[in-house]
Amino acid sequence: MPIPEDVTGGEIDKDVRQELQSLPKTLAEDVARNLVMVARLIDEDPEGAYAYSKVALRLASRVAAVREAGGFAAYANQKYGEALAEFRAARRMTGNIDLWPLMADCERGLGRPEKALDMAGAPEVHKLDKAGQVEMRLVAAGARRDMGQLDAAIVTLQSPELASNSVQPWTARLRYAYADALLAAGRESEARDWFAKAVESDKDGSTDASDRLAELDGVEFVDALDETADDEGKNEAGLGEDDGDGSSSESPTADVEDPADDEDDEDGTERRAGDRD
Repeated sequence: MPIPEDVTGGEIDKDVRQELQSLPKTLAEDVARNLVMVARLIDEDPEGAYAYSKVALRLASRVAAVREAGGFAAYANQKYGEALAEFRAARRMTGNIDLWPLMADCERGLGRPEKALDMAGAPEVHKLDKAGQVEMRLVAAGARRDMGQLDAAIVTLQSPELASNSVQPWTARLRYAYADALLAAGRESEARDWFAKAVESDKDGSTDASDRLAELDGVEFVDALDETADDEGKNEAGLGEDDGDGSSSESPTADVEDPADDEDDEDGTERRAGDRD
């Protein structure tokens, strides 16, 4: 896999760099560069990120950070069985509990929502930080929905974090999930309110809450480049319409060539009507 020259490997996290120190220097640099590519591509090109993660795994499968990166790349490509295996391996190596919600979500992806719920009630959840506990709550609510238990999913999401006016990194996603569950349960008015709250807290556009809100409000967005919309604009301006006698209203002398036209337009000015911003 080709790697851009500007990627040195020094961009990786300090803790990961320390893990790679157990490797020979040249090998550590190669692994680091591949890990940088995984991080760089995982959102916009998950398949590319996955390919780089496989290279890193081939080079250093005994490094926990590499197994974790492989898990994230597989997860981004919906390869849930593979992701779960990598996350489990990373956890065995480090004892780190942070991956627990992701492991539970992999169980959902594999069609085992009951297993995800079991993990949501496990003692490990109490060892998670606040962000991890919120993530676990989201996974549990998703598992409830997988099982058709909409009311239970709504109750699962009801928490102090949901009710808080404080905006945290997880706030938008939590509010969005709650709004979506309400809508699925037919509680449209409440869902509309919570989508609006999600929009307020979603400063970086991590959800499509604004689009969902607009949809509920009956707002339709028209593509400015859409040819149909452009034709409608011309009709509104009275261009290209048939006046009933077979002529076009665009110009009363559209079919008559007037030599004087060349002189009148010597300044190169082009008339345009019906254009939209």
